[in-house]
Amino acid sequence: MLSRRVLVLTGLVVVGSLSLAMAQAQQDAAALRIQKVKDNLYVVTGGRGSGASANTVSGNTTVFVAATGVVLVDTKLPGFGQGILDQVRSVTTKPVTMIINTHTHNDHTGGNPELPRNVEHVAQENTRTNMAKMSLFAGANASLLPSTTFKDRLSLLNGPDRIELYYFGRGHTNGDAVIVFPALRTAVVGDLFARKWAPLVDAQNGGSVAEYPDTLAKAIAGLKDVDTVVTGHSTTPIGREGTFSRFDPALKWSDLQEYADFAREFVSAARAAKTSGKTVDEAVDGLKLPERYRAYDMTNARADVQRLYDELK
Repeated sequence: MLSRRVLVLTGLVVVGSLSLAMAQAQQDAAALRIQKVKDNLYVVTGGRGSGASANTVSGNTTVFVAATGVVLVDTKLPGFGQGILDQVRSVTTKPVTMIINTHTHNDHTGGNPELPRNVEHVAQENTRTNMAKMSLFAGANASLLPSTTFKDRLSLLNGPDRIELYYFGRGHTNGDAVIVFPALRTAVVGDLFARKWAPLVDAQNGGSVAEYPDTLAKAIAGLKDVDTVVTGHSTTPIGREGTFSRFDPALKWSDLQEYADFAREFVSAARAAKTSGKTVDEAVDGLKLPERYRAYDMTNARADVQRLYDELK
């Protein structure tokens, strides 16, 4: 009898936890907002995890309204698919026809299974390999793995709806795609430039601190006629209370150039510290960068320096 009671109580706890998680997702989905970047290009911002993931902030979802349908770039955390659709429907009645993922992380791919399943899925080939390892795309959802992939370049659609996809090398992961809408002079860069901070690098998915500056430099050199850059995130957690700071996800080309300079100087300083025999902690404590980077969030600095030291062994 006692075991039966335990099972019942455990079931109630599980159901209650799931209900709370769903309520949190619904409540946070209601906080999503869509803002116009240019003509038929929008960004859906907002959304964060719940429970143990309460400080996980969803990536931005870019909405491109083409003649034949809606192209989404990234889909936030799991639980936000319907919220994204609601925001899309506030600006167009056209159906979603394509989803492009800038990289593998579930704060950018989580909504894929919750969106229409008869759409074209697109990603860089390394990102597809990384996505195939995720439980999110196991079983029946394996059919949602990208069927259209590319190595370095890919062109989609035509005329004013043309989309250019680029891969410049390892950075945040080994599959960071940059999506350009030439007619709108806008590039979506995902977490290759998530925000102005010491970059978060995922070594398990092929990311590289050492190669990050070169990848950004190649992007600067390779992208032409771009004046607007949509970053991977538009909010960032503050402290341990789950509070968030919001900023504009649509930045200027000069902001990407500055970020490339920052990455170069950050990695160069860390390299110099290792060459001089400093420990990781000594390198972080002694890190001095130009004044123009004073507002950058350095939360990830120690992890970045540690990864760089590991890469340079």
